[in-house]
Amino acid sequence: MYLPAAVTKQAEIDAAIARLQQSVGPDVVRIRYEIGEDWSGQWAIFFRIVLTDDAARHRLRDVATKVVWGLAQQLDFPGMGVFPYHNFRSLSEQEMLREPAWA
Repeated sequence: MYLPAAVTKQAEIDAAIARLQQSVGPDVVRIRYEIGEDWSGQWAIFFRIVLTDDAARHRLRDVATKVVWGLAQQLDFPGMGVFPYHNFRSLSEQEMLREPAWA
């Protein structure tokens, strides 16, 4: 079975996420990810990004752009053999839904 290089580069992904969280400031509460196949069967990395309620309400476009571009600058997704997907949620949404994968 073929596994993308991203599977072996999780430490690199974790470090990039930590650097990004420092650069975007308090707007990003946390970033989680999972590597798996997307709807078409291609390998992907699914980011789950929780934002503060204030950022989600008032600066969503700006913060989301910084997160997406920041990850793309630090991680070579094609070289890792994955396509990135970014999903955003506010902290209050997560508190209401209580999905473990987003915790």
